[in-house]
Amino acid sequence: MTISLSKRMGALALASAMAVGACSSPAATTTPTAAAVATGPAASAGPTTPQVPSGNVTLAGAGATFPALLYQVWIEKFSTAYPNVAINYVANGSGAGITAITQQTVDFGASDAAMKDTEIAALPAGTKILHVPTALGAVVLIFNVAGVDTKPITKLNLDGPTIAGIFLGKITTWNDPAIAALNPDIAANLPATPIKVIHRADGSGTTNTFTTYLSAVSDDWKNGPGAGKTVNWPTGDGAPGNDGVSGGVKGGDGRIGYVELQYAVISGLSSAAVKNANGKFVQGSSDGVTAAANGALDAFPADFRAAPIINGAGDTTYPIASYTYLLVYQDQTDATKGQALVAYIYWALTDGQKEEKAIGYAPLPDPIQQKALDELHSITTGGAPIWAK
Repeated sequence: MTISLSKRMGALALASAMAVGACSSPAATTTPTAAAVATGPAASAGPTTPQVPSGNVTLAGAGATFPALLYQVWIEKFSTAYPNVAINYVANGSGAGITAITQQTVDFGASDAAMKDTEIAALPAGTKILHVPTALGAVVLIFNVAGVDTKPITKLNLDGPTIAGIFLGKITTWNDPAIAALNPDIAANLPATPIKVIHRADGSGTTNTFTTYLSAVSDDWKNGPGAGKTVNWPTGDGAPGNDGVSGGVKGGDGRIGYVELQYAVISGLSSAAVKNANGKFVQGSSDGVTAAANGALDAFPADFRAAPIINGAGDTTYPIASYTYLLVYQDQTDATKGQALVAYIYWALTDGQKEEKAIGYAPLPDPIQQKALDELHSITTGGAPIWAK
């Protein structure tokens, strides 16, 4: 079945919870190796590339909505190359993904927020979770407000203190002097419309990234709601998932919320240019996120649990960016599933990276991509590497 990317994204935008699947094919009698379709730098990591198992396999995953659009494309393309491997992914939020992998109800989790020490301590005794970075994305401020002239406002500048003021409930109308001062060209057209905040209702890596930014730009936020996958919001209404927030913002005049970049695109909503550390107003983009990631390479931790990349230096750097991760057990109890999982992640880290910019995500910087590929060699079954060096 062939579905255009725009139609695929449109369908996702209408769903508040998504399941993505690739159907297995009993007719498949032979399966190519991963080397047949993956052409990335992993060729230098060892004498072979991971092998896809020959029988039918089903993998289940759950978690972040932030990368769900990308993961849908990846799963569809991987299943086309390997019809004997079915991958079902439910996008129900980073918090749910961490819970599911901790409770071992899925084969992999997904989260934009790296697991906390307390969450790692809650894992089954004797187990270890690996964080495999797959992509980077921007968290953007989407808005829906008509100007005094009754036409939709499509361009808006915001800075950190003003964004924090809005989400603290201290800036309550669109013609507030703080907003007007940042937008002199449209100040006269800013209406007295009340601001309605739409935020995430579920445990969310997108929320973790956004509230980390708010904590960096506002002491009132840092000492109040703080940063995390869930916080006590001072104002606004909650909605589930990135798609729920975009739908909530689209549903009424005067609304503002935060989502991963591509959800702004598919909803048709405008997003604000945000003032970065160099004093430039920058729109969310894959290039702006790449600039942020490249500037933070030296800070990437040995355990891969990177914090959101906030207010990185550079004129073109977008100031609210984050890695997103697949969460997998280092030792796989099911050898066949483990083999399929390693082959899929290898494909995602090589050929899959080529899909990212077209869907509004940023591919991994080369050094991080290589670290992630090297990490795959540490995944074992029964103590033996699934993909030996």
